[in-house]
Amino acid sequence: MLHADVLGAGPRVVLVHGFTQTGRSWGIIAARLSRSHEVVLLDAPGHGRSSSIRTGLWDGARLIGETGGRAAYVGYSMGGRYCLHLALDRANLVERLVLVGATAGIEDARERMERRKADSEWAQLVIDEGVERFIDRWLSGPLFAHLDPIQAGRDTRLENTPLGLASSLRLAGTGTQEPLWDRLPELTMPVLLVVGERDEKFRSIAERMAAAIGRNAAVEVIPGAGHAVHLERPDAFGDVVAAFVGESPAH
Repeated sequence: MLHADVLGAGPRVVLVHGFTQTGRSWGIIAARLSRSHEVVLLDAPGHGRSSSIRTGLWDGARLIGETGGRAAYVGYSMGGRYCLHLALDRANLVERLVLVGATAGIEDARERMERRKADSEWAQLVIDEGVERFIDRWLSGPLFAHLDPIQAGRDTRLENTPLGLASSLRLAGTGTQEPLWDRLPELTMPVLLVVGERDEKFRSIAERMAAAIGRNAAVEVIPGAGHAVHLERPDAFGDVVAAFVGESPAH
């Protein structure tokens, strides 16, 4: 089982964070949702207090399902990849699915191999340089460089370990993900794809994923936000998620 903290009471919502974060990274959003829901904040494989657990996407998704149980699942970036795998593998556990800045995989084999190589290089870097220097490099990248210190949540990210983060990159990075585009129509639960207005790449991906899933999927674009939409606009993001998971699950 993965480490998890639980807040509030009511219908269950499981929040699955992104790479280098932990369950505590959900902060404002978790507090908002816990007013009316039981919120499960888990540390994903290789992260936080689950740093010693090292798995690929399918096995990691199963661990997330075992920890979270039947619930609405919200996953950001890496967490979105895990939640997508869980929804395809154990659909009975996923009442509703929110994917934030997530993808169904890189279809081009050469591009996927290049991404796997890049992920491996990042993994070696965190082992060689340690977590603090690695996090500073990670946050200086184009997806996160505009975040202020509070939004970036650097202190929480420093709770991770070099070996845990390296294993996450090597075993569950985007380069390891098999393309799942052809399987998206299997998702029959309500699905919400959330993306920042300025995140053009993932906005296009979200729209394509929604079209592939079908009428049970919708895209929500958060104005003025980039890739880390839940960190940049937590109030607007919280409003969208609360409205979506507050409805009765479809059976």
